[in-house]
Parts: sequence; structure tokens; C-alpha cells
Amino acid sequence: QVQLVESGGGYVQAGGPLRLSCAASGRTFSRYAMGWFRQAPGKEREFVAAINWSGVLTTYTDSVKGRFTCSRDNAKNTVYLQMNSLKPEDTGVYFCAADSGYGLGQRREEYEYWGQGTQVTVSS
Repeated sequence: QVQLVESGGGYVQAGGPLRLSCAASGRTFSRYAMGWFRQAPGKEREFVAAINWSGVLTTYTDSVKGRFTCSRDNAKNTVYLQMNSLKPEDTGVYFCAADSGYGLGQRREEYEYWGQGTQVTVSS
């Protein structure tokens, strides 16, 4: 299976940037599309961004378009989520996930492997 470990979360003031990383194990990382989800307190996990296996195609939820950028470095087995102009409503636990299919899915059920999550807290 694919092992995923998120890092880079923390506390940041509104308007600031933060970059999340997701390190994956195994030589087959480049064959997986990757997604980012987040879960705010008392809310269900929601889609944030996704990237296909090559990194050429990405998709984002409307609330983060223009502020977040998802990228990947297959040579390093790592996917990134660069978050700029953060808002308090971006607060939550962020998870990366792997999909062995075509990718760019926005539903939790489309992803086979999940990281443990990293907390992002944005203060006003």
C-alpha cells in the first residue's frame, strides 16, 4: 500500500501563506493521482484540490481558487499544497490522499489511501 505523511501545518494569521507537504512511500507514487481534503471542527471532510499523476492537470474547490496551488515532485515522492491569502475559514485538518484511477476526483470515496492529517489554524 501507499503510505502518506502530511507535514507543514501550523498557526498562521489571516492573509499569510503556508505550504503543506505530503510525502509518499514506494516507487509507484508517480502512478497515483493525489488529492487534498480538509475537515473543520464539527464539519465533514471536504475536497480542496487534486492533481493527476503527471502534475499537468489540477482542480480546486471554488473557495480556494486563485489562492491555493497543488503541485508534485515525483522524483521526491512528494505532493504540495501552497496556500496563500489564508482565511479563518480555511482552518481545519488537512489530509492528502492517493487515487490509483484517472484522478481529479472530488469525492472521498474515490481515494484509496489517506495520510494522518495536519492541523492548519488561521487566526483573524
